[in-house]
Amino acid sequence: KTYQGIDAEAIREVARAVINGSDATQIREVVRSILKEEFPKLFQAENSQSLSRKTILVLASSPTNEARLRLDKELREIDEGLRRAQHREKFTLKPKFAVRPEDLRRALLDFNPQIVHFCGHGSGENGLILENDAGLVQLVPTQALANLFKRFATRGLECVVLNACYSEVQASAIAEHIDYVVGMNSAIGDDAAIKFAVGFYDELGAGWSFEDAYNGGCDAIALQGIPEENTPVFKNLKKKFN
Repeated sequence: KTYQGIDAEAIREVARAVINGSDATQIREVVRSILKEEFPKLFQAENSQSLSRKTILVLASSPTNEARLRLDKELREIDEGLRRAQHREKFTLKPKFAVRPEDLRRALLDFNPQIVHFCGHGSGENGLILENDAGLVQLVPTQALANLFKRFATRGLECVVLNACYSEVQASAIAEHIDYVVGMNSAIGDDAAIKFAVGFYDELGAGWSFEDAYNGGCDAIALQGIPEENTPVFKNLKKKFN
C-alpha cells in the first residue's frame, strides 16, 4: 500500500525491508519511523494517549497439587467489565497464566504495569504460592516479594491486588512501598474472589479511585449474599503518612 503525501524514497525503504527478508516487527518499525517523520502530530496524540493509559498485569497461578481455581473465569469477568466500562480506553489488560517466579519478574519488566492483580493461592506467613517448572507449588517468600515490588514503586506501579487466601501478610509488606494494596485476611472462596475482582475493576473502569474500587469489590460480594465481604483488606500508604 502507498500513503498519499509520502515520497517515493520512503516507499522504497519499506520495499527494501520486505525484499531483504525483514520480519514483520522490523517492517512495522520502518513504517512507524517513516510515518513519525511525515505525520508528527499523529504520534504526539498517540504518545499522549498511551501516557494516560494504565496497564493491568493479571498474574494467575494454580499449581496442580493445589485445589483448582477458576482463574480463567476471573480474568474473563475482569476483561468483560473493563470492555463495557465508561473509561475502557484508559486501561490495557495483560494476562499471564501458570506464573513462576521468573515469569513474575519478567512480566513486571516487560509490561511495567500501574496495577498488578494476582489471582491464585496464598499461604500466610509461608509466602505466596506460584508454580515451579513442573507446575507444582513454589512458595515466594514475603520479603522477596516486597523487595521486588519496592523497585517498581519508582517505575509507576500504583496498586497491587492479591486476590488469594491469607495474603494480608504479603499485602502489609508490599504496602510499605506501594501506595495502594489489597490482600485477604483469611481464606476466600472462588465466588467471593471473582465478585470482588468484578466490583473492583467496574469501579476503576467508571473512573473512581482505588479506595472506591476496594469498597465496590466488597459491595459486590455482599450483594450476592456471600458472607465474605470483610475478607478483603485495603492498605493505603499515602493515608498512613498523612
